[in-house]
Amino acid sequence: MRHEGVYMLKKSLAFLSVLGILGLIVFSLNAFSGIDEGTVTDPAFERKTRGTVAFDHDMHMEAPGVTDCATCHHYYEDGVLIEFESSEGLSCSECHMGKGGDIMPLIEAYHQQCRSCHIEQQAGPVTCAGCHEKP
Repeated sequence: MRHEGVYMLKKSLAFLSVLGILGLIVFSLNAFSGIDEGTVTDPAFERKTRGTVAFDHDMHMEAPGVTDCATCHHYYEDGVLIEFESSEGLSCSECHMGKGGDIMPLIEAYHQQCRSCHIEQQAGPVTCAGCHEKP
């Protein structure tokens, strides 16, 4: 009888350990994805002039006009859009932080990307207060 109890305890601990490891993996993927619990995040936004922007990634993945990840996570090389290449895993600021030349500044890039799609699809907010939560 005693061996049975020890066996069940070991089995339960093994199950909880596996569950914990899976939880850490999922947490890590979300923590480094640039999507922070439903808001747009970027390391460049340490000092915010406006409130955060709510963002539902899953909903946007199923939105009309979104054909693949590169629809939003575009990739340019020498000023030319590289079709079917994606900038997933990079923060927008890695490319859009004032390197001069033809590179669009970060705030303008976000506004153009999001607002132009919302206007084109006639869905989603397009005003400052419509996107940015009050701080």
